[in-house]
Amino acid sequence: MIGGSPQTPARPQFEHGVPVIVVGGGASGAVAALAARAAGAEVLLIEQDASPAGTTSMSQGLVCAAGTQAQAAAGIADDAETLFADIMVKTRGQTDPVIARAIAEGAGPCVDWLASEFLYPFALDAGFRAAYGHTRQRLHGWPGHGGADMVQFLHAKLAERGVDVLLQARLIEIVAEELTVAGIVVERPDGAREAIGCAALVLACGGFAANHAMVAANMPEAAAARHHGHEGNRGDGIRLGAAIGAALGDMGSYQGYAMLADPHGITVPPGLLVEGGIILNRRGERFTNEVIDIAGMVHPVLTQPDGTAWVVIDARIEAHNAYTLEVQALRANGAIRNAADPVALAAVMGADAAAISEALADVNAAASSGRNDAQGRNWADTQPPQWPLQAIRVCGAIYHTQGGLQIDGEARVLGQDGARFANLFASGGAARGVSGPSYWGYLPAMGLGSAVTLGRIAGMAAAAVVAA
Repeated sequence: MIGGSPQTPARPQFEHGVPVIVVGGGASGAVAALAARAAGAEVLLIEQDASPAGTTSMSQGLVCAAGTQAQAAAGIADDAETLFADIMVKTRGQTDPVIARAIAEGAGPCVDWLASEFLYPFALDAGFRAAYGHTRQRLHGWPGHGGADMVQFLHAKLAERGVDVLLQARLIEIVAEELTVAGIVVERPDGAREAIGCAALVLACGGFAANHAMVAANMPEAAAARHHGHEGNRGDGIRLGAAIGAALGDMGSYQGYAMLADPHGITVPPGLLVEGGIILNRRGERFTNEVIDIAGMVHPVLTQPDGTAWVVIDARIEAHNAYTLEVQALRANGAIRNAADPVALAAVMGADAAAISEALADVNAAASSGRNDAQGRNWADTQPPQWPLQAIRVCGAIYHTQGGLQIDGEARVLGQDGARFANLFASGGAARGVSGPSYWGYLPAMGLGSAVTLGRIAGMAAAAVVAA
């Protein structure tokens, strides 16, 4: 496990200083910088890559939030208390309630603030019904655009608001003493190092899903899963925070995903299952309830022959989800295979036609009779796929981690004894999230939802420290 005791390295000579430094140029860091700047602070954002991307760029760009203006316009009654309750139920009461409440109460205002203050074109994703732990439709996104567009949009706003961005600068040291940060050291691609002082520091520099050693140590059951995320997620902020005495929380938590198109590397959106899709293994057998746990389903898939499976849908299901960029990419790249009958589908999958027919007969009988099928799925609110069918080969993957630096409701980092750092904040993958101790507590769009929400909270709190 990652941990450590406080260290007091020889303080470097700071070449210059800035009131607020934000480390990480994904959505969480960009929102933190915008929030600090809006509160009147001078901000420097540091990004390790030549072009900002982060985990956000590989996402659907969807944020879960409650009580938004978009929900109200759609006639959906939702509020922070309902979202908080959903988080606690999904995590079996094992998440940090302080962080959960901060996110539940802050997500809606954050979405509305981004929409009103920066004209971010948030709209309610009405095509994704409440599922996988959400009791309300509360996923918000930019129609026709994904996470990469979100990052570009936010960085355009950073330029408009006069936030300096330093690219190709990797964080290698946090200089701190007695729970107070004095500055940071960054390293350039040529090995040159620069020490920068600050009055407040926000760590929004990603999780550790790309660090195989950290994954194996903290979540060994996911060590064999393919990593489908940003390769810069090496856990630098978490590791360096721990080195100066920060506490860690829920380091075994992550978003696994069972439906990464193989070999195309395209995320198969969960709406295909919610609207009636099923998953078969390469023998043609069903092996899981597809609508219980969108993150936890990765493990049943990993245990199947070759660690692969097939998502089976029909034209109705595809049409319902055709508005998503992922379904468009799956179709354009030939990932969706067509089959007119069990023999044709068996040929596509390399499976047994009789097993396929048996699986489909079970779900159709369950739907007709109102009973649960053999995997415990209830079909009262949807219909199983009907011939002709379509199939997408998928594998299990780990997308991003959800554990990290322990924070309070202001996104302020806590020390190992529970004391608060004076001027250190964390958000996004660097911070402890609200998915509980393992994979089963993840709610759809909670990764990006908590990232931008905690980013705004951290940015405002950092600016307040500077102004005090």
